[in-house]
Amino acid sequence: MNVLDHINNAKDKTQFSFEILPPLKGQDIQSIFTSIDPLMEFNPPFIDVTYHREEYVYIEMENGLLKKQVVKKRPGTVGICAAIQNKYSVDAIPHILCGGFTKEDTENFLIDLGFLGIDNVMALRGDAVKSETYFKPEKKGHRYASELVTQINDMNHGKYLDDGLLNTTNTNFCIGVAGYPEKHLEAPSIDSDIHFLKKKINNGASYIVTQMFYDNKKFFEFVDKCRLAGINVPIIPGLKPISTKRQLNLIPHRFSVDLPDDLIMEVVKCKDNDAVRQVGVEWCIDQSKELLKYGVPILHYYSMGKSSNIYQVASEVF
Repeated sequence: MNVLDHINNAKDKTQFSFEILPPLKGQDIQSIFTSIDPLMEFNPPFIDVTYHREEYVYIEMENGLLKKQVVKKRPGTVGICAAIQNKYSVDAIPHILCGGFTKEDTENFLIDLGFLGIDNVMALRGDAVKSETYFKPEKKGHRYASELVTQINDMNHGKYLDDGLLNTTNTNFCIGVAGYPEKHLEAPSIDSDIHFLKKKINNGASYIVTQMFYDNKKFFEFVDKCRLAGINVPIIPGLKPISTKRQLNLIPHRFSVDLPDDLIMEVVKCKDNDAVRQVGVEWCIDQSKELLKYGVPILHYYSMGKSSNIYQVASEVF
């Protein structure tokens, strides 16, 4: 079932969903199931599975030159999605990136997903690799998420890269895209960011999941601006409880997200990360309850591989 069907079938009741990381290379699927099992109590209609593109390391050779070697620390997104759907009978939503993929790679990836009965995808540009300052697409790859959305939508209409194919089958992907209540870090302004978000919708995306935020007012303002711009698809807020003091610096730097002064001061007063974790849970509960009253279709949580704090939040909200 696709995400829009889940929203429509809920009849205005806010649903719970969450996102997981693939396990590090060398770990088995049980590490995923262990984090998912407690959260199934809250009947998620779907579970997102992130995709992490390759990274590079440089190895010094005997002649003193450096050899560039590709490493992939979190493989297996397609297999994880298939395992989740098989074990839990819920929809698994893989993230598909522009970065690291050619158009041919993307088409083959989507064909595999279709064979597995996976009906939803999140189409993202992805970040630059650590060795690059700015995002660099693959040769014959997509530069922007809007282009990736177009390719997926084309396949939904039976259009493949090889124009000579006969009797092609239409895929049936419901396409999600990312939205940024505080704008993407590379966008010059929130209005320009929403302009390009609308382009993704016009190209075939069906719903939006937002970057994390800690001030609901910014989400409400973002929704208002989207509606004013003519974006009328469901907008799902993404939330992540703070759990360590280090995140006071890490989250604003990595995600270009502001933290409210009240939250910062509560975290600063904490004696250890156990106390920080509880502050983060309570803040997220308050956010969730206000968003629930606002009538969001789904509350989506970024678990980052750890579910205990998400479980605490959901226990108070759902």
